[in-house]
Amino acid sequence: MARKSIGTMMGSQTTSTFIGIPAGTLSDVSGGSVVFGAPCATPYPSVGAYCKDAPAAIRGAISSYQANIHHMDFDLGGPIFPNGVNAIDLGDLDFDESDAAGNRERIRSTVSQIVANGGVPVVIGGDDSIPIPMIEGFAEHGDYFVVQIDAHIDYRDEVGGEKLGLSSTMRRAFEMDHIKGLVQVGQRGIGSARPQDFEDAKSHGVKFVSAREIASGGIQQVIDLIPAGAKVIVDLDCDALDPSIVPGVIGRSPGGLTYWNVVDLLHGIAGKAKLSGFNLVEFMPDSDVDDIGALNNARIICNVLGLVARQS
Repeated sequence: MARKSIGTMMGSQTTSTFIGIPAGTLSDVSGGSVVFGAPCATPYPSVGAYCKDAPAAIRGAISSYQANIHHMDFDLGGPIFPNGVNAIDLGDLDFDESDAAGNRERIRSTVSQIVANGGVPVVIGGDDSIPIPMIEGFAEHGDYFVVQIDAHIDYRDEVGGEKLGLSSTMRRAFEMDHIKGLVQVGQRGIGSARPQDFEDAKSHGVKFVSAREIASGGIQQVIDLIPAGAKVIVDLDCDALDPSIVPGVIGRSPGGLTYWNVVDLLHGIAGKAKLSGFNLVEFMPDSDVDDIGALNNARIICNVLGLVARQS
């Protein structure tokens, strides 16, 4: 039986862009949020481009609300775009599973051009190797602070000889000269990190706030670690969220963050610093349940767009 939707009742029409924002190209960027999909960067041979359908699924989950984009959004206290839509969607970048270098360069150069033209890149992945070229795209545009929200710390130097894969994301990011600090939020359970990887991260100056610490002490302890006025890049691996709300991930683990944990953190960042870039990765639509994970991910992105619109 086809799933019923209230979209038609609400006046929605088919849209291929995120919540119906205008489609555009890099030549159209002049500030605001710039959404694009990055289906794949550097896949491990064992899993391939297993998140390649995520951008389409996340756009699809929020598409029925496109006719209501000017309505109240109670997460934001007003419409997503309080002064008119200030965002465009570039669509998805091309990718080739056998050409990781080409995938990375497309992501890096797209981000760099967006930032050079005053925009805030909002990247819908794709696997968690995507943040490496995404963060690299900021290299010519000043100093930045990274907030990683993830069940795993991604601090392996290499896996099977690959140094640019999803388990090495934060180690590679922290090696970049323009990244001046890193806080990792939401780690829990068992992942690819060995004890020495964790010790390496701490010795490099990385700060950690685990999912268990957030459950007991709240999100403010993370916000306190973010320098006031910093330009912040947020890397959200959606397996940071509890699998009851985002089941479509490759590494499920109990005890994840709530939707409100992530939303409150984003609002806290925007209130103290500048939200300069965002990516969401690691969503597997094939393992989702009734599109609930796609919708939660899409709603987090709506908050990002609204926060960027309010800081422009």
